[in-house]
Amino acid sequence: MEFLNQLLKDFSSLAWGLPLLILLIGGGLYLLIRSHFLPFKYIGHAISVLRGKYDNPNDQGQISHFQALTTALSATVGMGNIAGVAVAISIGGPGAVFWMWVSAIIGMSTKFFTSTLAILFRGKDSAGEVQGGPMYFIVEGLGKSWKPLAIFFSLCGLIGALPVFNVNQLTQAINDILLIPNGVEVGFSSNLYIAFALVSITALVILGGIKRIGIVASRLVPMMVLLYFVLVIIILVLHSDVLLYYLKLIFTDAFAANYYPKNDTFLGGVLGALILHGIKRGAFSNEAGIGTAPMAHGAAKTNEPIREGLVAMLGPAIDTLVVCTLTALAILTTGVWETTSDNGVSLTAAAFGNVMPTYGKYALLVCITVFSMSSLFSYSYYGTKCMSFLFGSDKKHYYNYFYILSIILGATTSLSMMINLIDGVFALMAIPTMIATIILAPKVIKELKAYTKRQKLSKHEE
Repeated sequence: MEFLNQLLKDFSSLAWGLPLLILLIGGGLYLLIRSHFLPFKYIGHAISVLRGKYDNPNDQGQISHFQALTTALSATVGMGNIAGVAVAISIGGPGAVFWMWVSAIIGMSTKFFTSTLAILFRGKDSAGEVQGGPMYFIVEGLGKSWKPLAIFFSLCGLIGALPVFNVNQLTQAINDILLIPNGVEVGFSSNLYIAFALVSITALVILGGIKRIGIVASRLVPMMVLLYFVLVIIILVLHSDVLLYYLKLIFTDAFAANYYPKNDTFLGGVLGALILHGIKRGAFSNEAGIGTAPMAHGAAKTNEPIREGLVAMLGPAIDTLVVCTLTALAILTTGVWETTSDNGVSLTAAAFGNVMPTYGKYALLVCITVFSMSSLFSYSYYGTKCMSFLFGSDKKHYYNYFYILSIILGATTSLSMMINLIDGVFALMAIPTMIATIILAPKVIKELKAYTKRQKLSKHEE
């Protein structure tokens, strides 16, 4: 058992190792340069599309642009933003945040390409319903001979979409912040109650399919980002005297690596190790290039692939540049990163408790709960998409029962083995996604040029 545990731990760290980062960051840089940074010129236009200015109810698809973005965001805005940033700072210091930003900017380009492809090469499932996602754009864009790559993506997706890590961390947060301080004895039975509560809420949403997930996500995600934003602004206002100092420190330490362990080096130095650490945390946070978000964006009601790509591009900006930065500044300005040995979600909780002793941790718990619950809804959809591709759309509902069972497992056991397995296969999803995206990139560029011409034409007509 111990051998298996170590094997899966090694598999997970290998999967999230240097080759994957070269593929994600190197591939993303290639896409950014290949498009001459063009998508970034259309951020204003992307916001107009998101607001529904170009919506056409007769277009193919199941959910609006806004619902597609919030569904994708509900999966990525989660523990990576609260616990992941804390891990980045506690190990790497303030400079790690800068490299997370770099990862987000590259990730915006990757999301633009993958989500454009999700609409450009939509396929049909066995029921004849139009679907999008890496498995479909691999087969439709590259041809039937590439189907093994699509099958590999879907098989990894079946396991990678299981919510064990998310549920495990949420149960831990409820125990640490709510139950233990109030004298409640925690153990298997209390965890089981949490599991059943999570199962009940999740089942109500996910059994209604993508339309219900889209509606719930479009209401929850803006609310939770706004609540989190307000809470962190309170912290920053109360520590405004040191805010500029820490903002400057993020930039200077990014190239000095003064807080990074000196015995850990990469590419000949500590700075290399810090860059790798920050970029890895950023990639883990916004999931650009993994292939999950294109499954949500592929369901959008649009016949213009570029529009969906532009909307998807806003994802890493909201996820990493806004939410992760808020978490980082809360941890840095309160000084808890230097005064406590806490890590992960406990470090973020310490920052909130430092400023708002009575209600800070509870307010954070509300955010964590909503962040995690919304992730549960989106990941179930990703899993059913993979199930449908592999075994037919009439079998996809079976995945939900398997998914619900894994929620109970995640809440009631430590399951470090399963978490490492899920973590590892989740990373492997990036291999088929990025390979197909890099090969199909010229088709996206061609479509982008045609779209910009059409936009100028319609503006001229107006």
